[in-house]
Amino acid sequence: MPNINREPLTGVTAVHDLIIKGATVIDGAGNAARTADVAVDGDRIVAIGRVDGAAHETVAADGLVLAPGIVDLHTHYDAQLTWDATASPSPSLGVTTVVMGNCGFGIAPCPPSMRDLLCTNLSEVEAMPIDDLRAGIDWSFETFPEYMDLLRRKGSYPNAAVFIGHSTVRSVVMGAAGSERAATDDEIAAMKAIVRGALDAGAVGFASSHSRNHFGHGGVPMPSRLAEQRELDALVGTLGEAGHGVFQITVGPDDTVEELEALAALSGRPVIFSALFHNDAFPERAPTMLDQCSAAQSRGNRVYAQVGCQPLSMDFTLANAYPMQSLEVWDELKGASAERIAAAIADRSFRDRFRAQLAEPKRGKIFYGDWQRVEIAQAAQPANRPLEGLAITAIASERSVDPLDCFFDLALEERLGTVFSAKLLNADEDAVEPLLRHPASLVSLSDAGAHLALMCDAGYGLTLLGHWVRDRGALDLVEAVRQVTSVPADLYGIADRGRIAVGAFADLLLFDPASVGCTRSRRVHDMPGGGSRLMRDPVGVNGVWVNGLQVFDGHDYTSPDRSPGRILDQFAA
Repeated sequence: MPNINREPLTGVTAVHDLIIKGATVIDGAGNAARTADVAVDGDRIVAIGRVDGAAHETVAADGLVLAPGIVDLHTHYDAQLTWDATASPSPSLGVTTVVMGNCGFGIAPCPPSMRDLLCTNLSEVEAMPIDDLRAGIDWSFETFPEYMDLLRRKGSYPNAAVFIGHSTVRSVVMGAAGSERAATDDEIAAMKAIVRGALDAGAVGFASSHSRNHFGHGGVPMPSRLAEQRELDALVGTLGEAGHGVFQITVGPDDTVEELEALAALSGRPVIFSALFHNDAFPERAPTMLDQCSAAQSRGNRVYAQVGCQPLSMDFTLANAYPMQSLEVWDELKGASAERIAAAIADRSFRDRFRAQLAEPKRGKIFYGDWQRVEIAQAAQPANRPLEGLAITAIASERSVDPLDCFFDLALEERLGTVFSAKLLNADEDAVEPLLRHPASLVSLSDAGAHLALMCDAGYGLTLLGHWVRDRGALDLVEAVRQVTSVPADLYGIADRGRIAVGAFADLLLFDPASVGCTRSRRVHDMPGGGSRLMRDPVGVNGVWVNGLQVFDGHDYTSPDRSPGRILDQFAA
């Protein structure tokens, strides 16, 4: 831990609020690391170099790396921030700015009559326990501007930017029909007015989804999936009319970079798509799409892909089997009772159909039955605890059975209570490395705030700085810091953040490059409705500051006099 002096000054006029002394400063802009002091007054950096004089707080960094805080472009804290100002676990994992409302899934605007529809759809598509959403969300708003005002009143530890979401807007305008049909001209006009009003009120942009894995309550498609091209053109075009904002979309298997480039040309605004993972079944898809993005940029159309630096891993039970939802054979079991699911997976004909579909490469499918990458995370019965941490292939070999039969039999034996952990995509690091180094990629995809019981990828930035820099040598530390700080901040128009420079906001991360990283997931029971979620803890993080105030001290969240984060509503063109 760095030596921190917070003694009140007596007989001395304080020069600065904070001085971090003797740090290895990596500024986020790509400049070479250097040893320097950094001084902060209020929320801004005021000096870099040798800083003499007194301060209310002095931190002796002793060679630790001081970098800008991580800018996390892909989170879903829209609901959580109404009950948890810390936006945990992100600040502890080095994140000082979060962008929320990705994929078009938000909670604003929302008149009272739409609350249950938005909640149930959000619960299904982002795997957020419905009881926790109902118990936790503060509905002291109806319009998007009122939601922004609520967030300002509540306060936030990280800075937060908010997308106006396509599925949310479609639900408000069309009700349940938003998941059933195309919109009329009048409905498109009503949606366009809401989107423009949100942009005028400070939305960072407009977000949508075409993903075939995005289902709402009862297995219905999320509303944005029903939008025709003319609707998407009209809503994305609103960004051009406003003169600011980015368009984020979670693509489906039929979306092409050519189509995304057309939207970038139409609006004149950046188009960011997710999620781009390495898929063993289609190994050329990700690098080809990145090369196509670079070609679009050469024509003046800003198209980028959000790329993950961690395996897409999920914990799940067969009672809530999100990874299986990309298989057609599982369609009949979406939203089904435990009894119905148990009867299906016990049936030999169902298993045969399931096995056959696993062998079929299909765009949009995320589960291929690589049983070596499926482990027992938690056994439901004490007698099976020795199986925890073992892959299905190992258990199947010990039992002399087929891995698929072993998988279903174990779930049946434990009444669907077995928690499995699967690495679904991005598991081949040799294939992932060139994606991270590609100039058209944005290292991102934490999904923080979503899939709470299934995964916790909020520490992707620490994984990049530790595993990919220190352990694999895939990037140097200066470039890795730039990729998760100034690159995303500049592209999204988040001014004066993502870099250590005189005049920039003092969003700072102090860490030890020899140890920085994340722990394995652990389960905590702290949700507002009594539910649980997976958490990861930082390793080698010594301090995090947002707008000059410390929010994490290396061990726990601090309690500043106020929540220091800003609800961002002004963005560079």
